[in-house]
Amino acid sequence: MNLNIIQEENKIKIQGLKDFEPKHIFECGQCFRWKRNDDDSYTYIAKKKVVNVKKEKDYVIFTNTTVEDFNNLWCDYFDLNRDYGHIKEVLSNDEILADATIFGHGIRILKQNPWEILISFIISANNRIPMIKKSIKTLSEQYGEYIGKYNGEKYYTFPTVEKLAELKEEDIRACYTGFRAKYVLGAARRILEQNIDLYKIKDMTTEEGREMLMKFSGIGPKVADCILLFSMDKMDAFPIDIWVKRVMEYFYLKEDTKLKDIQSYATEKFGEYAGIAQQYLFYYAREKNIGKKK
Repeated sequence: MNLNIIQEENKIKIQGLKDFEPKHIFECGQCFRWKRNDDDSYTYIAKKKVVNVKKEKDYVIFTNTTVEDFNNLWCDYFDLNRDYGHIKEVLSNDEILADATIFGHGIRILKQNPWEILISFIISANNRIPMIKKSIKTLSEQYGEYIGKYNGEKYYTFPTVEKLAELKEEDIRACYTGFRAKYVLGAARRILEQNIDLYKIKDMTTEEGREMLMKFSGIGPKVADCILLFSMDKMDAFPIDIWVKRVMEYFYLKEDTKLKDIQSYATEKFGEYAGIAQQYLFYYAREKNIGKKK
């Protein structure tokens, strides 16, 4: 990728970064540890660091970071070595996705931490995004490691497996997790007791990974596919939430199609890029209220 990177004090300005729009990336349902600021920038927490990112004309500006961190951390985190232009070209052979990829043109799949994503999406089950973010933020403040301040706000890492495993269910429930507290605690203890290495799931097929993840209480097909897509580099995983179900039935299938049939259809139609197609369709449907019953 041919980029012009300029270092300015505690920020870098990047020119030539294609297929990158912070709003599309952070607000397409794949992550929860970000804050939208008054200047339309986004402050996010990853890799034990707090960084602010903003798009200004043809520049992407990363504040509170360095060129070294960009090369060693953020290139991989934002999946910058993948050619999303080519992927959009392939997916645009479908008329619906041709529109969806234009609408969400700056979406990229973040490469997030499997442990944090596993717990985050257990918490996401039957939950609203503001409450998911509140739960994760509170868990981190109570049981994570203090990173430091940015713009006057304190930031913390996500709690480790060991830390959550030693808690009581009521401790986790006090972090606004509701009925999901028992699943969060159960996942942490299961990983420790059975010495499970989540990173090894990356070496499995998508189907094998899905089966492995669904052995955890509180993880069904949708949550499993979210974990696979957003942290395991499984670009063919196709999470189906209410918005994706609506858009698939609205454009491709009949109403009340079974989830397994939607999954099979999407896998066959979109192939190796099914997960990326899902993100374009999800963002397109939610932002435009497509398929929502009046």
